[in-house]
Order: sequence, then structure tokens, then C-alpha cells
Amino acid sequence: MADNVSHRYIVIEGPIGVGKTSLAKRLAETLNAELILEQAETNPFLERFYRNPVSAALPAQLHFLFQRVQQLSSLRQDDLFAVVRVSDYLLEKDRLFARVILDESEYALYEQIYSRVVSDPPRPDLVLYLQAPVDVLLERIGRRGIKAEQLIERAYLEKLNEAYARFFHDYDAAPLLIVNAAAIDPSTREGDYAELLGAVRRMKRGRLYFNPLRHSVI
Repeated sequence: MADNVSHRYIVIEGPIGVGKTSLAKRLAETLNAELILEQAETNPFLERFYRNPVSAALPAQLHFLFQRVQQLSSLRQDDLFAVVRVSDYLLEKDRLFARVILDESEYALYEQIYSRVVSDPPRPDLVLYLQAPVDVLLERIGRRGIKAEQLIERAYLEKLNEAYARFFHDYDAAPLLIVNAAAIDPSTREGDYAELLGAVRRMKRGRLYFNPLRHSVI
């Protein structure tokens, strides 16, 4: 049975290793929602990028861009809000990654392509931004044991974390629930998940901070 929630299109975002995909899967199951996941494992350039970012950054990023645009464009052929949908990515974050990994000339080319292929992307009516320190991200990446991700360097995660913080500092395109995810595991701990689900239910507009260490939404 679906859990009652007013949101029809929920996006969960955050840096690599923070737990967004696991949370998206569990939330979609609770809400009896359609699950929209980015398919990182199908990107043929990703492991090469982690091994040598300079040589593979542009093809890896363009593969993700085309994949995400195609996936969301197919959704827009239907009524996006006819059913509840939960996704583990926000299309606009594609530029965030591009800005971190591409040099100036590559980014200029990327922007030209982005402006041509991205047109009026579907807008979520709730975004969950999961935050965690780099040490936590590295520990979780190591624990889940995805081969390509074991090549990720600390410096890359530090840049990515900073880029996410800047991006969501100014984000106002949808209601935003900022989650301190460092000390919780809502994918496996029932109490953590129940508390976060309650915050999702209560979230209506604006920007809220969910800090489970204080057991409150402030």
C-alpha cells in the first residue's frame, strides 16, 4: 500500500556515496512510485575517467547528459504528474559535474551542447539534498565496493562536495529539504527512515534543514 504524500515528483540528490540511490529505491517502494535512476554502470567512459580524468572527462560527461535528457524526455511524453515518481538525480546537476571536471575549452563546448539538447526539463515538486563529509563518503564508497568507484580520489570528492554546497545554496526551483546524512542510514535503519519520511510528508514549500542528530526539522 502506498504511503500518503502530496508530492508527485521527488528528486534525491547529493555527492557520490551519500546514499541517494538507496534512499530513492526505498522511498519509491513506500510510495508505490515509479523509480527513475541514472544508469552510471552503462557509461563506458566512467571507469576510464576515474583512472585518468583529463583524458575521459568530456565523453563521460556528455554520455551522462544525453542519457539523462533522453530518459526525462521520454517521461514528458506522458503526464509527469499522473503517478508519483522518485528519481536519484536532478538534470540541472549535470552542469555541476561538468564545471568540476572539464577544463575551460571543454566546458565551453559542453555548454553549447547543453543549450541545444536541454529544453524545459521537468521540474520536481520536492528535492532532498543529502549532505555528508568527505570522510563519510569515502567510507561508504569503499563499503559498497563498486569497482570503478574505488579509483575515486579524495580531492575529486572535496571539489564535488563544495560544488554541491554552492549549487544548493542558491537553489530555489523547488522546495528543498537539506538532510544531514552523515550519521543516518535510512536505507537500512527503520528509525532513520521513518523520521526522514515524516520530514518529507511535512515539507510543503521553501527550504528546511533535517538534522537527525537533533531529532528535529529546523
